[in-house]
Amino acid sequence: MKQLSVILLVLLLCTDAVRAQESGAAKIERGSKTAKGGFQNEDEIRDKFNKWKTDADARDWLEAMNHPFDEINSVAASKPHGEKADVEVTVKAKSGETIERISIKLVSSANGFNQIDKRWLKTYAEMWKMPPDVVEALKLFVGETPPREPSRDKRRMYLDELDQTARQAVLEFFRKNKDEIVSDLLAGDGIHAAGWMMVTYKATDKPKWVIRSSADAIKFYSEGPVELTKAGNLKIGRITMQRKGGDNGRETAKMLQFKINPVQLFDAKPTQRN
Repeated sequence: MKQLSVILLVLLLCTDAVRAQESGAAKIERGSKTAKGGFQNEDEIRDKFNKWKTDADARDWLEAMNHPFDEINSVAASKPHGEKADVEVTVKAKSGETIERISIKLVSSANGFNQIDKRWLKTYAEMWKMPPDVVEALKLFVGETPPREPSRDKRRMYLDELDQTARQAVLEFFRKNKDEIVSDLLAGDGIHAAGWMMVTYKATDKPKWVIRSSADAIKFYSEGPVELTKAGNLKIGRITMQRKGGDNGRETAKMLQFKINPVQLFDAKPTQRN
């Protein structure tokens, strides 16, 4: 009887372990499907641009980017690899050739949040020349350094759990460098920086879209203070900075990520053209 009880206990433990693995695998698969959905959307938009002569949406997008239909000679769209721009559109018109680089966000919920950038803390520290005290504070935030004090999460510390000096160092750094940081997050830099931001909202039968210049998107998402959130993360205007988390406890959970609600871009007013 005792042996039977032991066998049953082992079977239960094995079952729980399998369920835990399946749960983790399910989470990974859901994340994969979300990513694939985004890639399919970019492919769709690229293809629509390439059919600009017969695609009404593509003509509207080109008009929104200041390319009147009757002045265009040809359009060729492609997907660059590893750049902030998701689609590059080469427009040949009577006035010459222009390359438009577009960052695209697929949205299926009005209240959903979308990752705009995710990297290791070390990379951001080098990009933005973070002072050592800010880097040390953010190492505690993402969990690269274990908590020094009791924390709500034994793996890391939230920003509101850091001492006053460390909190202030983080806030002052992001306030001082806000313009550069928001620009890098939304548009990137270099020759492949995105000049436009496009949001496609597919929660209804008839998808909606909006295109704003990166300058207008940066201005819009910069609006608001740099401050701590109630959850202990950082708010930079309309952008949220947080520890990535998840990933079944893998090291990548310690990456730093920045998120926005893309649907808000529908409220951003475009700069008036002359």
